[in-house]
Amino acid sequence: MSAPITSLDQLDPNGSYTYADYLSWQFTELVELLRGKIMRRMSAPTDAHQALVGELYRRLANHLYRQPCQVRVAPYDVRLPKPGTTADAAIYTVVQPDLCVICDPSKIESRGCLGAPDLIIEVVSPRTAARDWKDKFDLYEEAGVGEYWIVLPQENDISVFVLDEATARYQLAGEYASPGAIPCHTLPGLELDWADIFADKPR
Repeated sequence: MSAPITSLDQLDPNGSYTYADYLSWQFTELVELLRGKIMRRMSAPTDAHQALVGELYRRLANHLYRQPCQVRVAPYDVRLPKPGTTADAAIYTVVQPDLCVICDPSKIESRGCLGAPDLIIEVVSPRTAARDWKDKFDLYEEAGVGEYWIVLPQENDISVFVLDEATARYQLAGEYASPGAIPCHTLPGLELDWADIFADKPR
């Protein structure tokens, strides 16, 4: 029997790992798996980051109270399996989006979400920008996440991408960087206002 993995330093940064491996690790550091590669949290979230996540969560949770769709906030494992397989040893992508909305209750399990959420929101930190804009963008698109929001705290900007069913590619549905309504394709009854989201953000 191999020795237990109690430190991230015991893992090969160039290796390929599965959700089964991920479950066996005994360290407390939060990591993600992107196509089998380990992605560690770069640094603790800033206060502005946490304030925005909290405000978005509050508004989504209030809107979805007693509704079929559910909102979850990180840390929360979202497993994105390849089509046709859900075995732990065959899943190579496990992410922890800042926020996600899941409208199919069969995807919600005790260990997190199995399958693509309907909406994912990532609040970008300077050191994770490339990951959110490229690596996760491509993963979410490929997995069939219907709507993806990228929130830029420093610019007070939200870019909204919606998956085109005909092409299975993301299309920019809108960019919001000034006061006004922010529509949500996944939750058409939701009313979000740019000014409300960014009003109390620490400067």
